[in-house]
Amino acid sequence: MELQGERVDDSLLLESLINKATQLDGNTVAVAVAEDEEVIEAVIEALNRGLANFILFGDKEKINSILHGKHEHLNENNKKITVVHADTNALAAELAVRAVFNNEATVLMKGNIPTSNLLKAVLNKEYGLRTGSVLSHVAVFEVPDFDRFTIVTDAGMNISPDLEQKAQMIKNAASLARAIGIKYPKVAAIAAVEVVNPAMQATIDAAALTVMNKRGQISGCIIDGPLALDNAVSALAAEHKGIDSEVAGRADILLVPTIEVGNVLYKSLIYFAKAKVGAVIAGARAPIVLTSRADSAESKLYSLALAICSAAK
Repeated sequence: MELQGERVDDSLLLESLINKATQLDGNTVAVAVAEDEEVIEAVIEALNRGLANFILFGDKEKINSILHGKHEHLNENNKKITVVHADTNALAAELAVRAVFNNEATVLMKGNIPTSNLLKAVLNKEYGLRTGSVLSHVAVFEVPDFDRFTIVTDAGMNISPDLEQKAQMIKNAASLARAIGIKYPKVAAIAAVEVVNPAMQATIDAAALTVMNKRGQISGCIIDGPLALDNAVSALAAEHKGIDSEVAGRADILLVPTIEVGNVLYKSLIYFAKAKVGAVIAGARAPIVLTSRADSAESKLYSLALAICSAAK
């Protein structure tokens, strides 16, 4: 893809999401199993930036040891942190999810606990956060020399989504896009080619999603597909292929056909393109931040800001 020119609009920087989040009052993040150095560092940085209040669930002694033993400047933020003891990781996850369920928190954040264990609590029928919608991973990238946010779904949740799941994934991503200021997001349903091929299910689903959008079954965005990646993000590539649409070359959201495609694209943008990213799980009653040890502190902060903006929407 060709470069899009120097970015001149500060609203297209992930830093702008932090600024936006600091202007949204009343947000509290519930952290499940918070006794982790990197998680606490992200919490401290978020507090220093004024993003939200935090309820930290887990081993109270270990959490306090990290908080006060290695972060002497915490005192001024003490009023914004509540530590709640839980004897087990499963209980910490339950309490964190219940806090969101009971409207004591607006965002759920994963601490030092396997994602599957946290999602077990999220999906609990009694106190969980399911809405009936598909839960999907939505990542917002700031790519150097690119003139817009690039949103990718799904790189972390749905393995091989069917047509209905893809439709709900688009709805999740479009809702998040609107929350960060993209009023009418353009969605590219990605495939290896830009024509329908009966042997390639991704192209059939992409065409169906385009028709569903035109008939009002998926609203609040504009969808086109199938589109190969180059035609989705590069106006020049789309022009060379003779593709004329409102989405081609200008896509805000890239809907990938499988988790492998999403995962490779996600990591390629980070490691090859040096992109910055924030990501959440959408589709639940509240956004969920799933941090990884491989994530930078900066990425964790962007993810928290993205979640807070999404929660407000």
